[in-house]
Amino acid sequence: MTSDPTPLDQAHAAMEAAPDDTQARLAWFDRLAATEMFLLLEDEAGADSVKPKVFAVDGADLVLAFDREERLSAFAGDVAPFVALSGRALAGMLTEAGLGMAVNLGTSAETVLEVEAVAWLAGTLSHRPETVEDRPDEILAPNGLPDTLLTTLDARLAAAEGRARLAYLVATKTDAGRRGHLLAFVDHLPGAEGGLAQLVGEALSFSGLEAASLDVGFFKSADPICARLAKVGLRFDLPELVAPPERSAPGSDPDRPPRLR
Repeated sequence: MTSDPTPLDQAHAAMEAAPDDTQARLAWFDRLAATEMFLLLEDEAGADSVKPKVFAVDGADLVLAFDREERLSAFAGDVAPFVALSGRALAGMLTEAGLGMAVNLGTSAETVLEVEAVAWLAGTLSHRPETVEDRPDEILAPNGLPDTLLTTLDARLAAAEGRARLAYLVATKTDAGRRGHLLAFVDHLPGAEGGLAQLVGEALSFSGLEAASLDVGFFKSADPICARLAKVGLRFDLPELVAPPERSAPGSDPDRPPRLR
């Protein structure tokens, strides 16, 4: 088993070191949502459904999920069936089934999430900012946004390979006096709008801000507004898409997680 702390371990340590720090707790949940988790199964996964191994603990039904395959194997004591999927997808599946989750059980960073906590996570992940179609009357340099949001956005966009070429964060103002902020994606992949909006919504939620505080827009580089965005906006370059290896196992497609059975 690796002795190096994982990103989820590090987020857990920061949360434990500051038990009254809401932002530290949100950062742990954010990391959990973005991490590939290995769910212990009762038997081998089916074509499109999985049967997790469920443990009754103090009247609660819990499944076990680990952020490293070797941690799961060490806990099981032998080769054990599992499925790999994101914490985001796992939270939604468990909420529908009314199950809680024990994370990294048997390690120094073990955490137990009861049904209510899992449902909260799934609900938080469902928040999306408003997608705007109207063009703002004024585009200004962004201001007043917390560093936690900028850091979280940078990390999320860095993991959105190939979904857009770049994005600009700007402040906006309309003739009616409405002020806000806009994250403008440039040259996005057709069909990626929903996933990008969800990504931004998650960054907002785990930064402690309301989703309404940031709008999302989609533009082509030939659009005249892009020159204005480039002049004053904070630029985020998204990495180019690297083709992943073919995977057909249940849970390998984050947009089509398996069903629990």
